[in-house]
Formats: sequence, C-alpha cells, structure tokens
Amino acid sequence: MRIAAENIRLAAATEKDARWAAVVARDPQADGKFYYSVKTTGVYCRPSCAARLPRPENVQLHETREEAETAGFRPCKRCRPDQTSPAEQHAANIVAACRLIEESEEAPHLAQLARHAGLSTSHFHRIFKTVVGLTPKEYAAASRAERVRSTLDRGGTVTEAIYDAGYSSSGRFYEKSNEVLGMTPSNYRAGGASTEIRFAVGECSLGSILVAESGRGVCAILLGDDPDELTRDLQHRFPRASLIGGDAAFERLVSQVVGFVEAPALGLDLPLDVRGTAFQRRVWQALQKIPAGSTASYADIANQIGSPTSVRAVAQACGANALAVAIPCHRVVRRDGALSGYRWGVERKRALIEREAGA
Repeated sequence: MRIAAENIRLAAATEKDARWAAVVARDPQADGKFYYSVKTTGVYCRPSCAARLPRPENVQLHETREEAETAGFRPCKRCRPDQTSPAEQHAANIVAACRLIEESEEAPHLAQLARHAGLSTSHFHRIFKTVVGLTPKEYAAASRAERVRSTLDRGGTVTEAIYDAGYSSSGRFYEKSNEVLGMTPSNYRAGGASTEIRFAVGECSLGSILVAESGRGVCAILLGDDPDELTRDLQHRFPRASLIGGDAAFERLVSQVVGFVEAPALGLDLPLDVRGTAFQRRVWQALQKIPAGSTASYADIANQIGSPTSVRAVAQACGANALAVAIPCHRVVRRDGALSGYRWGVERKRALIEREAGA
C-alpha cells in the first residue's frame, strides 16, 4: 500500500509538470530544452524519443543532459540525446544559409543553397520555410531590403543603395522599390515625404487605439492612454509623410480592429504594410503562427527561427513591432510563463492574453 501511494504521488508530480505533455506528444520542438530519464531502464532521452512511453512514476525531468548523467543515467541509444538532433542540425544548416544569403552580392539560387546545406532542393526549401517562416526567395528579398534601408539611412545615394544591395541594375530595383521600401527611395530618404497615410484614433476597453494605413495596407496599430501621444508616435515614424484623418469608410476599419481586440474569436484578416529588418520579419512571421489563446517564450521563438542564441534580439524585435494585435507580440512570455515588458504596458498584455484564453 505504501509503495502504491508513493507511485501515485510520483506520477501526479510528473503529470503536473508542463514538460510531461511534451514527452507524451513526442514534441521535437522541446528537444534541447530538457531531458527525461527512466529509472527502470537507467537511460535518459529527448522529449521526442520514439521509444515506448514510460510510466510517469518512473520518470525524472532534467534541465540538461549533464544533470541526467550526474544522476547516473546513460544516453538512450535510440534518440541519442548526447548528440546533435536532426532539428538542431537543420537549424544550424538554415542559419548558415541565412548568413550566405545576407553576405552574397547576388541572391544565391535555391540549388546553390541546398548544396551548401547538403540537402535536396525540395527538402531544403521545406525546412527553410518551416524554420524561418519565409521562403529562401522571400528571405533574400527581405535581406536586400534591409541593405537598401541601411545605406539610405546612413545618407548614401540611391545608386549606392541599389548596388550595395546586390541589384544588377537600377531598373530591376525600381520595379520593386515600393515593395522593398513601401515608397520610392527618394521619399524614403526624405522621411516619407509625399507618402499619404490615413489614420484615426478610437477607443476600446484597453484605452486609446490608433490605426494607420498606407497604400499597401495597415502600417500601424498603436495602443495607449493619450490619443495625442499616439499621433506623435505615428508622426515620429513617418516624419514627412502626409497624415490624413480617416473618413467614415476608414472609421469602419478602426471598428474592425477594435472588434478584434474586444472579441479575439472574430479573427483579424487585414492587408498589412510590414516594414522591418530581415530578422524582425522572421520574428514577426513566427509570432503570427502562435494560436490565439496560446503563448510562447522568447527562447521558443528564437529556436523556431533557427537562431537559439538570439533571445535578446527576439525581445527587441517584439518591442519594435508597430502592429499591435495584428502581429501578436503580446503572446510572447518569459520561459517561466511570467509576463515581461510590453510596449503598450504589461496590464494590456495580461488583458489580451486572458481575453484570448477565454475566447
């Protein structure tokens, strides 16, 4: 009876730990984040191990493989937790491919990138899209756009920006300049001069909300307490753009965004004018994959985009997001589940998460 009661207690403790769900699901995304050992076999495994699921009362959870080995367990011969996992190998290959794209004057062909990673073109394309959130072609375009913006921001000429970014001719660049910069390069250098941005400020249960739209789509959704401060924030982002107050039709767009804030189950399907660096766009793509009612840690996002050491940069990308709720940076929390900084206030973050969880 005493042994049975102890087994029940041990099983309950294991099942209460959130990591046990990852073991049950054999979740490869959890690999490297923790390990589990089985006292009846004396081995420790990755969460994704395909071996038969052990009884929870026989399981111990470990932060590191060193911790498991110190406790006297040996690595499983099936999932080989002491070696680099396929997911980690893929992430390393994709990170190397991203560096190759960023450092090449001309965007590398898909076949060249696949050979560099040691994979077939179809397999490489699928893994790249899964890890980065963009196709290799989209990532190359984002990286090239980042180089153009960087040169223009440093005061370089449009011609310098074009050739620094690897465009073989000015004609090819101007064909895509609006897609790359959201405006002509001369307007970009002038802080958005001659660019029209329509905006309106409304009210919701979280305070004031500003919605702004360029010719390409919604370019800002800002939350705050002071409507004037939100307008100044928009002006700072587009210092020489023509800001135009929204008409009745635009007010309906604001109402749509407010409706989503109040009732997340309604969903929000808007054309977005997303402007950011290649890295920021990778992070924002990953954020948009977090389902409403769920959260992910900054480390989870860093691992998902194939850059596990970039947790701080992921947090900075979340802070740079100007499209509240549309790009749901409020769904990112600390590893322990605690709420950390949110550009529009931690209490708003808490309210959004609770609202979505109950939607």
